[in-house]
Amino acid sequence: MALTGATLTRPQVDLDQANQQLAGADAQSVIRWAADAFGDRLVMSSSFGAQSAVMLHLVTRVVPDIAVILIDTGYLFHETYRFAEALTDRLGLNLKVYQPELSATHQEALRGREWESDAEGLTRYNQARKVEPMQRALRELNAEAWVAGLRRGQTDHRAGMRVVDKQNGVFKICPILDWTAREVHQYLIDNELPYHPLVEQGYQSIGDTHSTAPVTGDAHERSGRFGGLKQECGLHLPETVQEDESRESSGL
Repeated sequence: MALTGATLTRPQVDLDQANQQLAGADAQSVIRWAADAFGDRLVMSSSFGAQSAVMLHLVTRVVPDIAVILIDTGYLFHETYRFAEALTDRLGLNLKVYQPELSATHQEALRGREWESDAEGLTRYNQARKVEPMQRALRELNAEAWVAGLRRGQTDHRAGMRVVDKQNGVFKICPILDWTAREVHQYLIDNELPYHPLVEQGYQSIGDTHSTAPVTGDAHERSGRFGGLKQECGLHLPETVQEDESRESSGL
């Protein structure tokens, strides 16, 4: 990135104005806007899931050296680790891997397999193994803004999101929020990019080994996640009740 925090005073971003400005803008224009607004304080996250190559390719064409955060829960598929390595080599990614404070074995010894208990247990698991490492990554990388590949059609929560918003004090930018699954597939084809290898086995949304199952028939792409208990892992949800109420009051 050409502009750095040492040479530029960050602008105050007005969310309503930003969303009006970017209404109808294509994904690369949204990414360029974010790069201009936040400079080297802009990061992105990737799960290296089913269609992750789309966002990784889109963003790094505009910001080649952007920090790419991968949260390694300790329970990712072997195929995911290999897929991440292959895309890192192919796209020259500036990959930053963050892990939970406790190893998977250590946490299971102390707390058991929390994801198997109930929705509350799954929430505790996600907080420890996904949310906390992501928050630590954002702090350590001095992130002011976070680019994510969320799409409206994925979950009920995402259906009400805006292209630019703020979550837990960090701006969230979603360049492909309005893309359909067909558009994602076409981008992969046009740019000769790979799907995650497990897609061939029926997996459409890929996370941890114990919370991901193949999807059959016309089922929703995220119906194979979290045993039907949740649509979201927690990374893309407000942290406090007050922030959630604020999101609802703004029509999000």
